[in-house]
Amino acid sequence: MDSDNYDVIIIGAGPAGLAAALYAARDRYRTLVLEKNGLPGGQILLTERVENYPGWEKITGPDLIDHMVRQAKQFGAGLETNQEVTSLTRQDDGTLVVDINDGERKCAGRAVILAPGSDYRRLGVPGEDVMRQATKVSYCATCDGAFYRDKHILAVGGGNTAVEDTIYLADRFVKKATLIHRRTEFRAQKVLVEELYALEKKGTVEIKLPYVLDKIVPSADNSQIDHVVIRNVDSNQAERLVVDGVFVFVGMVPNTGWLKGTVKTNDSGYISADPLTLQTSMPGIFVAGDCRQQSALQLATATADGVTAALMVKEYFRNPSKWGKGMPKDSAADGW
Repeated sequence: MDSDNYDVIIIGAGPAGLAAALYAARDRYRTLVLEKNGLPGGQILLTERVENYPGWEKITGPDLIDHMVRQAKQFGAGLETNQEVTSLTRQDDGTLVVDINDGERKCAGRAVILAPGSDYRRLGVPGEDVMRQATKVSYCATCDGAFYRDKHILAVGGGNTAVEDTIYLADRFVKKATLIHRRTEFRAQKVLVEELYALEKKGTVEIKLPYVLDKIVPSADNSQIDHVVIRNVDSNQAERLVVDGVFVFVGMVPNTGWLKGTVKTNDSGYISADPLTLQTSMPGIFVAGDCRQQSALQLATATADGVTAALMVKEYFRNPSKWGKGMPKDSAADGW
């Protein structure tokens, strides 16, 4: 067998991809995980506190990924970093070919599991790019929180990440965190919101609802933030706020641009799939994790996706013709 021929190729080494690798390797399939970055882990690698993953009362993202990598490798899965998949094609015989680093290398597989994850979404407001380059706009509290010790920062967002990371910044580093959200209520879990409002009573957090960030005004030499302009959504009244940094927590963008025209995606780029089998619109290609349409965008569900995708690959190998040109007509899982 050629060294670049595999049973299962997994694109992305985040929790979804590593969970898929564990199950595929345990079934003794020749399994390869390709990760475009220098380290495996995806976004969870930047998470300092994981408390909602079953089995771990508290663990850091890097520690969890270290466990997952060692576990997958223990059963024979291969993992290669700095290997960015740039195209994916299906040959007439059903073989799936991935192109790596713009033609630097090709690998072939009987099945592919897409788990490329997602990246930080930007606001697109004036001054964001300039101040991002000056390291005064961040999208990762764990990465950059230490740079704002005893400073005043503005945080933007209303989901779990926004609330949790604002709490993290207020507890560990900053003198004050002002959190704005465009709605009148947070979308985050109630336990996190309660903790946030407790910090507001202490004076380390200020909550402003419903507000949006209109612009970030740089200093004359573009090295610092002079001030930001926020606006009340209801009254449309603008306010000037002096802060030392801005943290943007407004969601993710799926890393699926390279898949355009290969498998079906929705308007936002999330990969469409049968919710039972996780098969995409192309036979032999499955999806797992945050890049999947209707994903819950949680660590536990990402790993569950990886497990499901690997089990469905096993079913696909048993009878590929049953899966037709798209979604299987009947449930492919007849039992394990």
